[in-house]
Amino acid sequence: MSVRIHHEGTNILLISLAILLIANAVAWLLAYDAAVIPGTISGISLVFYLLLLNFFRSPRRNYEGERENAVVASADGRVVALEEVFEDEYLHSKAIQLSVFMTVFNVHANWFPVDGKVIFTTHHKGRFLSAYLPKSSTDNERSTIVIETPKGQKILVRQIAGAIARRIVTYPTVGDTANIEEHLGFIKFGSRVDIYLPLGTEILVKIGDKTIGGVTQVARLKPQEND
Repeated sequence: MSVRIHHEGTNILLISLAILLIANAVAWLLAYDAAVIPGTISGISLVFYLLLLNFFRSPRRNYEGERENAVVASADGRVVALEEVFEDEYLHSKAIQLSVFMTVFNVHANWFPVDGKVIFTTHHKGRFLSAYLPKSSTDNERSTIVIETPKGQKILVRQIAGAIARRIVTYPTVGDTANIEEHLGFIKFGSRVDIYLPLGTEILVKIGDKTIGGVTQVARLKPQEND
């Protein structure tokens, strides 16, 4: 599993590096013989930049399990919701909601949870409540992607902004192919991803479990009659 820097972070990292270098240069030039203050500033700058690098890391992952009927985690994080709900944006039916919350220390790239074809995408402006709260799924800034599997089952994925996250990036458009080893988007700073699954889906995780996007199988779709 190789790690690289996600392209969503390139500009932020370059601009931050330039600002930090200028700030540190000024601090050292004005310090004269007192090195404590500029040394402290340099130390804080280094830690801050390492945190940025950690946030924008983009590991390349390969799913090695059985792909047919598999549902794989869309995000790194922890399962915070697992319940039967009524999804009223696109599915207009009862579904199993499986939510993964990401802290600022998690990878924030998001993966497709299933193989298939993208049949719907939309973006909603909204509030910036803590992504941990249940109402964030309907009240916060969010993007919705619906994927139809090869067997015709519809899986809805929702990227949700949080109290810190202020930008959601969604890559697929209608007609694109979904592949569980590919990114569907990126959320900048603390947030969550909800997956809505058909009733009867076998759930393989529980509340509090940690997930790895593109790797952890979180559910198994119920085989269709023609399987």
